[in-house]
Amino acid sequence: MQHARTAKTGNGAAALDVAGVSHSYGPKRALNDVSFSIAPATFTALLGLNGAGKTTLFSLISHLYDTRQGSIRIFGHDVSRASGEALRRVGIVFQARTLDLDLSVYQNLSYHASLHGIGRHEARQRIAALIETVDMQGRQHDKARSLSGGQMRRIEIVRALLHRPSLLLLDEATVGLDIQSRAGILAAIRKLVETEGIGVLWATHLIDEVEDGDQVVVLRQGDLVAKGKVADVVKASGAASIRDAFSKLSRGEAAAQAEISP
Repeated sequence: MQHARTAKTGNGAAALDVAGVSHSYGPKRALNDVSFSIAPATFTALLGLNGAGKTTLFSLISHLYDTRQGSIRIFGHDVSRASGEALRRVGIVFQARTLDLDLSVYQNLSYHASLHGIGRHEARQRIAALIETVDMQGRQHDKARSLSGGQMRRIEIVRALLHRPSLLLLDEATVGLDIQSRAGILAAIRKLVETEGIGVLWATHLIDEVEDGDQVVVLRQGDLVAKGKVADVVKASGAASIRDAFSKLSRGEAAAQAEISP
């Protein structure tokens, strides 16, 4: 059965296609000729230690920085040339907390909905449904500052989903959270992939957040050193597990180029 969101995009294009992307900060090269694509309705883990280039890549995908070398397409729409068409299909959760702590949960969400042109009645319905999806019922009128770190992250995920994107980007979404909060957030995201057909790019340096059925993309100091299914990356790197493979790849001891099929 085709997922509703996958069907909505219609053109059969990859959810995300990154082709030959490089980026520098002055003389410092942050990304070097990075290419990969991910399919709709799949969970892809973007793995890399701090400084690997994950946040730079997210900034380019979300058009915070302009792509000067290479191209990035979201469901066939070039982020640089047709940013509006591309970005309306994307929801983003950045590493830094971005809720207004002095507003209630509902006020934070309804303000964001208005920015996307969602009417008040429709916004109320969407907020109620998504709040339930992340198990935050009864907290709509609480001030954001009263929430725990994990609860804040759940509300940021709701905010990213309000305009019904087909691709969700999350940059180190579980950093600083306890094990139970991390597991709950991951479970909620994986359920969205399964039930809503949303494509997910999940950036992390925590290898225990990767499951055997995932696709993985591994960055090391700006270079793409592996991409493909977990089992293929493990085999190509000569490792015994994805934890082993990531350790070897991060130290530059292996390079595994198993292709991801869009």
